[in-house]
Amino acid sequence: MGNRMVLNTDISKGRINRNIYGHFAEHLGRCIYEGIWVGEDSSIANQNGIRTDVLEALRNINIPVLRWPGGCFADEYHWKDGVGPREGRKRMVNTHWGGVIENNHFGTHEFMMLCDFLGAEPYISGNVGSGTVQEMSEWVEYMTFDGESPMADWRKENGREHPWKLTYFGIGNENWGCGGHMRPQYYADLYRRFQTYVRNYGDNTIYKIACGPNIDDYKWTEVLMKEASDLMDGLSLHHYTYPGEFWKKKGSATDFDQNEWDITMSRALYMDELITKHSTIMDHYDPEKRVGLIVDEWGTWFDVEPGTNPGFLYQQNTIRDALVAGVSLNIFNHHSDRVQMANIAQTVNVLQSMILTEGEEMVLTPTYHIFDMYKVHQDAENLPIEVETEQIINGDVSIPKIQASASIAKDGTVNISLCNLSTQGEGTIEIDLRGKSYHDADGRILTSDHMSDHNTFENPDKVKPQDFQVFSIAENQLKATMPAMSVVLLSLKP
Repeated sequence: MGNRMVLNTDISKGRINRNIYGHFAEHLGRCIYEGIWVGEDSSIANQNGIRTDVLEALRNINIPVLRWPGGCFADEYHWKDGVGPREGRKRMVNTHWGGVIENNHFGTHEFMMLCDFLGAEPYISGNVGSGTVQEMSEWVEYMTFDGESPMADWRKENGREHPWKLTYFGIGNENWGCGGHMRPQYYADLYRRFQTYVRNYGDNTIYKIACGPNIDDYKWTEVLMKEASDLMDGLSLHHYTYPGEFWKKKGSATDFDQNEWDITMSRALYMDELITKHSTIMDHYDPEKRVGLIVDEWGTWFDVEPGTNPGFLYQQNTIRDALVAGVSLNIFNHHSDRVQMANIAQTVNVLQSMILTEGEEMVLTPTYHIFDMYKVHQDAENLPIEVETEQIINGDVSIPKIQASASIAKDGTVNISLCNLSTQGEGTIEIDLRGKSYHDADGRILTSDHMSDHNTFENPDKVKPQDFQVFSIAENQLKATMPAMSVVLLSLKP
């Protein structure tokens, strides 16, 4: 069996929400402090306290939306401690992540400034686990009310005259776990109560996101949709990818074998089944697909790098991570009718990050390059594809050799993203282009020689995109030969 694909270039399955390419920055390890925020007095080049090099790199990948402050941290975060003069802000213990002391220098104003600099929409996670309705209500008032009120007046005293534009607000995080260990019925009632006081002020309309299921907890989705779907705009889903056992040994980020590679790919592909099954439940209560599925935590989660704080979740990032990112983003593209946002965990120095920093140094990861290559899909029209591909069999694990998605941009360019999941050999795919005629294409590829290849501060360009030319196009037949462990982007001009 060969690898074949039929691509209908004149049929749209709907728009791919640009927020599928969103990110997540939690107060965890060195993500915020050192990774993003260094302060105005730092010797590291910065813009109002935000690292210039990181800022420029993140701008380049067109981050559409950024989730903050957590994660588990969100349900122990009290926003009032993070506003006002920095020298007077309350210090706190980050109990979830390493027990470190935080000085709260990066708070609401700093986060909103970061989003302004990035051109990204803010997505704020509110505190349900240890917070109050009043606290959440006043945070929204502080950020979005344009008038005279206690919170708006306080915002002005703290240097922000006009309110911010805020669309996305999460009512708690992982309330089935670190956010309170709640039962779905209890959280559904809490959600109904808390969201009532997340108000729309003026012309600012909040898109309210409820805490959704952990992986395959279909009962949670059932209860939340039955009891509260009329009061929500989005329902979250969390799924991490790792080859080992989550609470024991997840596996190394760089020292792994063929078996671990295949298991990792299989678990990344499991995202498709999760979205399909949760969407089926959502369809029962919301056939119009008004409520978006928000995959606001996803990515690889391996054991921390040796010698680092286990609570900081610092891991390296190889070509394997790049394939997981490519596969996952292809899946989100396919489900653009229901998936309206996704946020990879996390932006800098934590889990499957875009960027690693060490003092003044910065390195871009293979995952960063995937987001750079895939940004062409943002707000494009999802094109239907049919793929027949060889299967890679390893014991009980079976994965497709080639996986793909495609879209058409506003200028008519068709972008096809292809992943070769095999570590052993190249894969040739024949693509039947139906609809419009195409005679020319450009190609980019991310690949490497060894499955553990990654970028380091000593060798920052070990894994980076290159031009790709091993393809031909004639009479609307596109043929491409992909090396092992590669992600290819083909752009067809009309």
